[in-house]
Amino acid sequence: MIDWSGIRASALGKECSTDNIPNVQLPVLPAAVAEFSQKADDPDCSIDTLSAIVESDTGLTCQLLRSVNASNNGLKHRIVSPRHAIAALGIRRTKLHLITAALQNSLPARKLKLINLPSFWNANLERALFARRLARLLKTDEELAFAAGLLQDFLIPVLTNELDHDYVHFMSLPDADRTSLVDFEAKTFEWDHAGAAANVMFDWGFPDDLICCVFFHHRGLSVLADEQLGHSAAAAVALAGLMPDSIRQSPGGLLQLEKLAGIWDGFDLQAVAKEVFDEYEPQALESANYIPFKVHCEKLLETAAANKA
Repeated sequence: MIDWSGIRASALGKECSTDNIPNVQLPVLPAAVAEFSQKADDPDCSIDTLSAIVESDTGLTCQLLRSVNASNNGLKHRIVSPRHAIAALGIRRTKLHLITAALQNSLPARKLKLINLPSFWNANLERALFARRLARLLKTDEELAFAAGLLQDFLIPVLTNELDHDYVHFMSLPDADRTSLVDFEAKTFEWDHAGAAANVMFDWGFPDDLICCVFFHHRGLSVLADEQLGHSAAAAVALAGLMPDSIRQSPGGLLQLEKLAGIWDGFDLQAVAKEVFDEYEPQALESANYIPFKVHCEKLLETAAANKA
């Protein structure tokens, strides 16, 4: 049994705070999600009470139902109400869907300066699906891996909007000078988006396991060697963090995944990429510039074949 609270306290400190993230207007948690998260921990709280909390926010209700029905939950029937969602999924899984919906809604309402929103959410969706597939291989919590994969970069649109000059500098760096995004942020700001997101989530009262998965999502292959986290959802999310994206957060990440596939029995990178694409395509937002993960993997295979020729 993983002590997520202990890991979170060790990683972030017992008194987590967003005070060290100046000049950034951080998102606010919807009241319905905050109340649901608090009441969900009460074993005496009824499904009727919890469903009434969700129904008090029409937008959140619609997004919950859309999220639940679009995801691969193994449910035979379409979910038509918050009460139905809670009864079918259970309180914890419903809570993860609500958290996901709340953080998706936390994006700036105004036009984003550096982020193409459809491409951003397509990348998040593919990371979440990839994390869930790897969680299945690791025999760990697939739902937690999916939620954390979807949410790991939720602060990036806010940060790139408000600190755009610094992020433009990162995105314009030549490959020879490029480090990972979190290394650049640590050097520039003395914090990074993974730690910032984890602190925001702690302030909002989110579960420690979800906070930890987001906090460690840029640890890459090193997390596999961790005695506690190596076979957890956090490992699946960290591996998903190596996937290519438009910001190029993890230079060489795809090559690391290819290397891992060569030594991990049962992990076929090309096969997983195709499975992810098959799930992703029906849910994808229209984006002319987005390159799906499957295409990146196919190009990697073509390059390897050309080098052998």
